[in-house]
Amino acid sequence: MIMDEKFLDLPLEEVMGDRFGRYSKYIIQDRALPDARDGLKPVQRRILFAMHEEKNTHDKPFRKSAKTVGTVIGNYHPHGDSSVYEAMVRLSQTWKVRNVLVEMHGNNGSVDGDPPAAMRYTEARLSAIAEELIRDIDKETVDYIPNFDDTIYEPVVLPARIPNLLMNGSTGISAGYATEIPPHNLGEVIDAIIHKLDKPDATVEDLLTYIKGPDFPTGGILQGKEGLKKAYQTGKGKVVVRGRAVIEPLKAGKEQIVIDEIPYEVNKATLVKRMDELRIDRKVEGIAEVRDETDRTGLRIVVELKKEADSQGVLNYLYKNTDLQITYNFNMVAIKDKTPRLLSLTDMIDAYTSHQKEVVIRQTRYDLQKAEKRAHIVEGLIKAVSILDELIATIRASKDKQDAKVRIQEKYDFTEPQAEAIVTLQLYRLTNTDITSLQKEAAQLASAIDEYQSILNDQKKLLQVIKKDLRQMKKKYEEPRKTKVEDEIEELKINVEVMIASEDVIVSVTNLGYVKRTSVRSYSASSEDDFMIKDEDHVIGLYELNTTDHILLFTSKGRYMPIPVHQLPDIRWKDLGQHITNIASTDKDEVIINAIPVRNFNPNHYLVFFTKNGFIKKSSLELYASQRFSRPLIALNLKKEDTLLNVQLTNGQNDIFITTNKGYGLWYSEDEVSPIGQRAAGVKAIQLKENEYVVNGVVVDKNKTKQQLFVMTQRGACKRMTIDQFDKTSRAKKGLVMLRDLKSKPHYIVGFELVTENDCIIIRTKYDKTQPIFMHDVPMSERYSNGSFILDTDIDGEITSIWPSGTLLKPFNQIEE
Repeated sequence: MIMDEKFLDLPLEEVMGDRFGRYSKYIIQDRALPDARDGLKPVQRRILFAMHEEKNTHDKPFRKSAKTVGTVIGNYHPHGDSSVYEAMVRLSQTWKVRNVLVEMHGNNGSVDGDPPAAMRYTEARLSAIAEELIRDIDKETVDYIPNFDDTIYEPVVLPARIPNLLMNGSTGISAGYATEIPPHNLGEVIDAIIHKLDKPDATVEDLLTYIKGPDFPTGGILQGKEGLKKAYQTGKGKVVVRGRAVIEPLKAGKEQIVIDEIPYEVNKATLVKRMDELRIDRKVEGIAEVRDETDRTGLRIVVELKKEADSQGVLNYLYKNTDLQITYNFNMVAIKDKTPRLLSLTDMIDAYTSHQKEVVIRQTRYDLQKAEKRAHIVEGLIKAVSILDELIATIRASKDKQDAKVRIQEKYDFTEPQAEAIVTLQLYRLTNTDITSLQKEAAQLASAIDEYQSILNDQKKLLQVIKKDLRQMKKKYEEPRKTKVEDEIEELKINVEVMIASEDVIVSVTNLGYVKRTSVRSYSASSEDDFMIKDEDHVIGLYELNTTDHILLFTSKGRYMPIPVHQLPDIRWKDLGQHITNIASTDKDEVIINAIPVRNFNPNHYLVFFTKNGFIKKSSLELYASQRFSRPLIALNLKKEDTLLNVQLTNGQNDIFITTNKGYGLWYSEDEVSPIGQRAAGVKAIQLKENEYVVNGVVVDKNKTKQQLFVMTQRGACKRMTIDQFDKTSRAKKGLVMLRDLKSKPHYIVGFELVTENDCIIIRTKYDKTQPIFMHDVPMSERYSNGSFILDTDIDGEITSIWPSGTLLKPFNQIEE
C-alpha cells in the first residue's frame, strides 16, 4: 500500500531563517560561550564531569585520554572526538589557562603552536583545583538534565567552589556573539569577591584595588589603566600587552635583547620567525642574529645586536612591528540567565556569588536532611539499647525480618526507619560501651542540625560560609601574580635613521602610478634617455632622497599614501617601476597628481589642495603622518564629481594663484585660507561662472622674484607673464582676465604652471603628440595678449594637457624655516 506523502510549500527565506535561528541558539547557548556561574562551556563541563564520574581524579593514576574522550562523546557530547580532545588539551595547557583543570602526561602541544600527540598516546586526570569545581555535586547542589539520548543525566552547571570564569577566562566565537575574557589571579579575584559580599554596593573602582588586572599564564607586561577600568565597567575595552625583555651587555661593546615572557596567546615560533625576517629583509638595522634558546628551564628568545646598535631603538621597533607587543581586546560575554550578555566585573562577581548562595543553600539542605535522618535513627538505637533484652526476645519470636520490624514498631513505638536500623544492627554493636558513642553521635548531630538551620535562616551566616570556603581556596591554590600591570601605555619612539640603513637614492613617480627607488650608482651609470616609461605616461617627480625620508603620493580622488622611501621597490633606472597597486590598493581610474617628499612632518608646514570645482584647503603637514599605506587614506573630502588637481607644500607665508579655463587668474595671500582638519572639504578658492572650472592652482613664494606664470591654450598658443601684472585681492573673487577675448575661435586655457627661465614644459595634443617647450624660447607677454603660437593644431591636433618636464633631478629641499 502506498501512503500519501505530504509536502509543505514554504518560502525559502522562512525555512532558512528558522533553521539558522535554531542553529544560532544552539551554538550560542550550548557550544561557544561560557556560563557566567562556573565559567565553562558545555564541552568543558562534560569533560570534567565525565572524569569525575570515572574517578579519574588527581589522587589516582593517569588514564588514557582516549578513554575519557570516548566517555564524553558516548554519554554527553555527541560531536567529533577531535573537538572534544582539543578542548581537553586546552584545559591542560599551562600557557593557555592560568590554573590548569586537566593534568596531562605526554605531548599536549606547545607555545610554538605544535599540535598535541594523538589521544591514544596521552594520559590525563583531573587537577586538584578542577575537583573544587565539582566538589559537593553529589549533594544535590545543582540541577541535572537528561543527556542527548535520555539514558543518563548530566549537570546543567557545576557547583564551582572557585570563580573559574575570572580565574581562567574564556575565548570563543558563535553566531552574532564572541567572547574574550582574560584570565586573572585567583587570590585577587577571591579578595574582590569577599569585598563585594561585605559591601554589595562596591563599585568597579573599589574592586580594582584588589584585582590589579588580568594575570596571563605567559606573564608579560600590561599597560593602560584607563582601558582596564573601561573594560571592567562596560565589558569592552582594550589594553596593551607586551613581552618582558631586558637588554644585556656582551663582550666587545655588543649588547643583546633577552625576552623571557611573551604576550598571551602569541605563537612563539611565529614571533621568532617574524623577528628574523626583519633582520633578513633589513627592515631594521642592528640585528646580528635571532635565536630561540627556550629549554626545560623556561622561555628565552635572544636578539643579538651588532656593535654600536641602538638597543632600545631596536627593542621599540620589535614592540611596534611584531607580536612582542599586542593589543588585547576585552569582550566579556557569557551566558547569564540562559541569555548571552556583555558583563561588567561587578556583573560577573554577582553571577558567581548568587550561584554560590544557591549551591550552599542546596548543600546545607541536603546535609540537614541527612543529619536529621541519622539523628532519628540514633535516637531509636539509644532507646533500643535501653530495652535490649525485650527487643531480642521480640525479634527471636518473629517469623522473618519484616515480621520483626512490624512487631517492634507496634510494641515499642519505633518508626519504620528506626525499626529497619535495629533489625540490621550487627551483634558487635550490642556492647555496653556502644551507648556512649551513640549519645556522643546524637549530640554532634544535634549541633550540626542547629548549624545547618542557622545557615538556612540567617543570610549573614550563609555569607560567612561562602567567605570561609573562598579563603580556604585562596590559601590552598593562590600563586604569585605573573603579569605586571603599568598605568600608562608607553609611546614607542623609533629613531628611523637607526632602524633603516641610511642611503641616498633616486625616487621616480609617474602619472599612471609607476614608482621606484634607484641606487645612485645605477642612475649615474645610465643616461636620462634610458629611463623606462610607458608611451602614454609621464614623470611627475624625480627626486634625490634618503631611505629615511617619506614621499606622499596624492591621487586625483583626493586620497594619499605616505610611503617611507625604504619601502619603495628597489629597481634599476633602465627598468619599469612597480605599479602603485602592488603597494596600495588604488582604483583603476585613479592617477597620481603629485608627489611630495617629506623628511619631517613639521606642524608649522602646510599642504595646500586645489580642486577642479574651485575649492582650496590648507591643513597642517603633521596630520598626514601615518604608518599605514596599504590602502590610500583620505587627504580631503571631495564633493561629487570634483577632482583634486594639485597639492603643494608651504610654510604658511606665501601667496596663492589660481587659473580657470576661461582665462581668469586670481592672486591672494595664503593667510586668506585658514588651516583645517585632514578630512575637511575646504573652502571656495575662486568664483566660477557656468561651464568654468579651475585648470590649476599654485603656491607662489613671495621671496622668489624670478618666478613667472605660464599658460597654454587649446589652440596651441602659450605665453609667459610676470605676476605683478595682476592685482592682489582676496579669496573667492572672480579674478582678472589673462587672455584677450575673441568672438571667433576663442582661446581656452588647458594648462597653467609656475616657471622660471630654465624650466621646460611638455605639451600633449589630441593626436598624442608630445613636444617640449623651453621657457627661454617663450617671449614675455602682456596680460591681455593671447601669446605666441608654437604649433599648428590643424596638423597636430588641439592641446589637451601640459606638465613640467619630470626628468630633471630635484635635490631634496623641504621648505626652509
